[in-house]
Amino acid sequence: MSHETLQIIWFLLIAVLWTGYLVLEGFDFGVGMLLPFIPRDEKERRVAINTVGPLWDGNEVWLITAGGATFAAFPEWYATLFSGAYLALLAILVALIVRIVSFEWRGKISTPRWQNAYYWGLVLGSWVPAVLWGVAFGNLVAGMKIEPITTSVSNVAGATTRTTLQYTGSFFDLLVNGHGFALLTGVLTAVVFLAHGAVFLSLKTSGELRERAAAAASRLSVVALVVGAVWAIWLQLAYSGKTWTWAALVVAALALAGSAWFTRARSAGRAFASSAVAIVAAVVLIFGSLYPDVIPSSVDPAYSLTIHNASSSAYTLTMMSWVALVFTPIVLAYQAWSYWVFRKRIGVAQIPEQVAVTFTLENANPAR
Repeated sequence: MSHETLQIIWFLLIAVLWTGYLVLEGFDFGVGMLLPFIPRDEKERRVAINTVGPLWDGNEVWLITAGGATFAAFPEWYATLFSGAYLALLAILVALIVRIVSFEWRGKISTPRWQNAYYWGLVLGSWVPAVLWGVAFGNLVAGMKIEPITTSVSNVAGATTRTTLQYTGSFFDLLVNGHGFALLTGVLTAVVFLAHGAVFLSLKTSGELRERAAAAASRLSVVALVVGAVWAIWLQLAYSGKTWTWAALVVAALALAGSAWFTRARSAGRAFASSAVAIVAAVVLIFGSLYPDVIPSSVDPAYSLTIHNASSSAYTLTMMSWVALVFTPIVLAYQAWSYWVFRKRIGVAQIPEQVAVTFTLENANPAR
């Protein structure tokens, strides 16, 4: 394949990886975000957490793969984004770490203080990435302050200069970028994930928890439809410039409307599928609007990073393609199997009573 063909393929593959991450991690973010609102007691909170307990770590593999693929296929894209949006991405990373620890440690000690601390860690660890990932994608679409920066490099041959395209704005610029478009994108991802998570809870739980989740999904789906319509039209008119992305906009709108309809009809499976299609269409709209840019420059279009000036060599992209061809089906098959194994509903009847555990010096010492 030609270098340009490989560049296009890997741009599409990275879009697919982000799609998988947002669809799958989106519902478990939503479940974590809804913990203070839908479950009424400790047992119901444990039911909600257990619906995503076997799945969340597999869902995060999509993020790791997307980051790794970006680093290998488009190193300039990776370097500019992760250095320019360093504080925002650090906040996401810290929140994800707190969330992971909360999943793993919350049930280790059955004391209210311990469980409450990790309960709020799980809630905040879901809200922060849900909003900031949206802000990050909003910045990619609206364009960032990318400018050529010349630096002096010393080596054995003497001093030379090197010019690279770098982000020159601040963390605050990321929040207000696009006259509020970036923040609106953060609001959109939060609302869509809330609705997605509520639908997932209604699909995976039983009893009163299921009824409350279904009622919440019905309301949140309408909010997601309204916010999504404003966001998609704004993106299309202000940033896309491509006629074919109207198709993605229409699909996203119809899918969000379908999700709202099916939640009112208490058809959780169809509502979840519609919500997933809406997220897929939104990602198509984002990456379709970007192409061939990977980070448009809001300073001067000539300074934009594109798939051509930000990519690795043809040899690197070829080797990556062979690796992806071999291992991607294995990963997909394993994840599909895990979803099949944990497909049944759960309720408070399946949650055992907790026994209070107190650590002392005696039971902490294995020699005694």
